Amino acid sequence: MQAMVLNKHGEPLVFTELPDREPGPGEIRIAIAACAVCRTDLHVVDGDLPNPVLPIIPGHEIVGRIDAIGSGVKGLHLGDRVGIPWLGHTCGVCPYCTGGQENLCDHPLFTGYTRDGGFATSAVADARYAFPLGETGDDISVAPLLCAGLIGWRSLVMAGDGKRIGLYGFGAAAHIVAQVAKWQGRSVYAFTRPGDTIAQTFARSLGAIWAGGSDEAPPEPLDATIIYATAGDLVPTALKAVRKGGRVVCAGIHMTDIPTFPYDLLWEERQILSVANLTRQDGLDFLALVPKIGIVTRTTSYRLDEANQALSDLRTGRFEGAAVLIP
Repeated sequence: MQAMVLNKHGEPLVFTELPDREPGPGEIRIAIAACAVCRTDLHVVDGDLPNPVLPIIPGHEIVGRIDAIGSGVKGLHLGDRVGIPWLGHTCGVCPYCTGGQENLCDHPLFTGYTRDGGFATSAVADARYAFPLGETGDDISVAPLLCAGLIGWRSLVMAGDGKRIGLYGFGAAAHIVAQVAKWQGRSVYAFTRPGDTIAQTFARSLGAIWAGGSDEAPPEPLDATIIYATAGDLVPTALKAVRKGGRVVCAGIHMTDIPTFPYDLLWEERQILSVANLTRQDGLDFLALVPKIGIVTRTTSYRLDEANQALSDLRTGRFEGAAVLIP
């Protein structure tokens, strides 16, 4: 197998030939057809996340077909097309797992962070965390749904039932969530980098009724906002944008420090919530809706050996939507 391997934080990934791996009990092996590139991959490469496993193969938005099955696996078959997400394993016995909050498991493994991921031609995964994808949609367009879509869906659910939704950071997740929110009959307000008229036009093309810079106030108070950007200083900004009783959902796995702000911004029962990972039920719920909604993902494709360029382009915002590696 071939893979792009992170050996040391802050250094480029290295194209590496590795021995083929066999799935163990409860595992499957996937011949990878596509793997989307997520901002979390940047956090892994940059060392922003604690307790990493190095060397590691990043990537956690994997689409491929099962080409080997370990013992004890049920319900999956050779040739099945599956998706592998960020949450790659849970212990099943901690209070969170037994209490319906497996996304908060005390002893999890994460794809592309603490177990090898999808910047490769092949990957071994816990069969319990493989989502059957069927044959709808091509591999490239489906790949971003495995994180940008899933985390976007969880953040939208946590935002509540409000009709006016603000999205800060109009990248891979927001461009999917905007389509879901519009399908639900909500009004979407898109906040981009100040002066980024290209992203604002992109947001309007996906149904946003208003688009402006993150330094601008929306034309009316919002019921909820979701922050996909990693800038902590957007939290007080988003609090200013929501009505009394409104919610601010922080959807990223990493964010810079939140600056101090006056209590008046939080008063009147405004709330700040964070999203941590996802559950398998999130995946099943969202993926069942995708064909009904007719989600269209905007993607830019790269060869596997161009992973460093894809990460660089993501960092600087050189494309709309999501980057996808093609082995």
